[in-house]
Amino acid sequence: MRIYSYLLVFFLVACGAPKSSITAENTKVEVSSADVSKTLQFLTSDDLQGRDTGSEGIETAAVYLENILKENGIKPYFKTYRDTLSNFTKPAYNVVGFIEGTDPKLKNEFVIIGAHYDHIGLAQNAVDGDNVVNGANDNATGTTAVTEVAKYFSKIKNNKRSLLFVFFSAEEKGLLGSKHLAKKLKDQNMNLYFMFNFEMIGVPMKDRGMDFYLTGFGKSNMAIKMNEYAGEKLVGYLPVETQYMLFRASDNYPFFTEFEVPAQTVSTFDFENFDYYHHPKDEFELMDTNHMAKVISKTIPVLVKMINAPTKEIQLNGK
Repeated sequence: MRIYSYLLVFFLVACGAPKSSITAENTKVEVSSADVSKTLQFLTSDDLQGRDTGSEGIETAAVYLENILKENGIKPYFKTYRDTLSNFTKPAYNVVGFIEGTDPKLKNEFVIIGAHYDHIGLAQNAVDGDNVVNGANDNATGTTAVTEVAKYFSKIKNNKRSLLFVFFSAEEKGLLGSKHLAKKLKDQNMNLYFMFNFEMIGVPMKDRGMDFYLTGFGKSNMAIKMNEYAGEKLVGYLPVETQYMLFRASDNYPFFTEFEVPAQTVSTFDFENFDYYHHPKDEFELMDTNHMAKVISKTIPVLVKMINAPTKEIQLNGK
C-alpha cells in the first residue's frame, strides 16, 4: 500500500488449486494455509531483495507468478503475461492472466482481481543488521490471495464473466502499474464491471466485528452486496481508512477514475495490528497464514456470486 510520507508519523501474500466442494445452492471453498505459506514465503525471501520495481528481485517474482498462471492453464491476456509499463524508466511489468467467461453474453463484461507485487527494495538504514524490506504484509499477502483466487477459477471454470488476474508493478512508485493498465484497457474500450483489489491481509483485526474492511466504503454498494452474498457481516467500514484516504492509495483507484465503475480494495491492516509498514521487520514470520487462508476462503464464494450475477448488481452510489 502506498501511504504517502506524511502519514508515516502515525505508524512506523504450491501451484495446486485450492480444495473445494461445489453444490448448485452453495459454494464452499477451503484454501490451504500450506499453499498460502508456500507462495508467501517465496515472495518474501531475501533473495528477492524487497521486489523493488525494475530490480532483479522483482523479475524473479514475475517469473514465479507467470509460472503459477501457466501451470494452472490460465492464458495471458496480451501476447505474453507481461504488460510493459509505459510510465516507468526501467523495464517493469504488470503480470496479467485471463480466463474467458462461460456465458455467451456476459463474457463480454470483465472483472479485474488484482494486487501489487512490488515493494520498496532495500532500506537506507539496516535494522538489526537487516536492510531488506521484504514487504510480506505489503503486499506479498495480497499477491498470494490473487494466486489462490486464480487457481480456484482455473479449476472450477464457473465464471460467467471474463476475468483478468493482475499483479501490478510500481504501486510503490505512485500506482504506476495500475495507472498504465487502466488507461490501456480504457483505450481498448474494455467493458469493465468492477475491480477488486487485495492489500495487506496478513494480520487479523481485533474486535472489529468484520473479517476485513473495504476502502471507499460509501462509494458503491459493494460492501452491502458482499455481505448479502456471504450471508454474514464479512466486510465493514473502518473510519481510519477515510481519514488516511486509503481509497486513493492502492491500485483500485486508477480503475475508478478511468472507468467510473466500482473499484475497491479489501484489507485487514487497521493501523493498530501491525507496526512494520515499509520496515525490514515486515517478514513472513509475522504473517498469520491461517487467517489469510480463512479470508481468501470466505472471499472466493462471494466473488463467484459477484461475477455471476445476471445483471450488474454492484453499482456506484448516486448512479
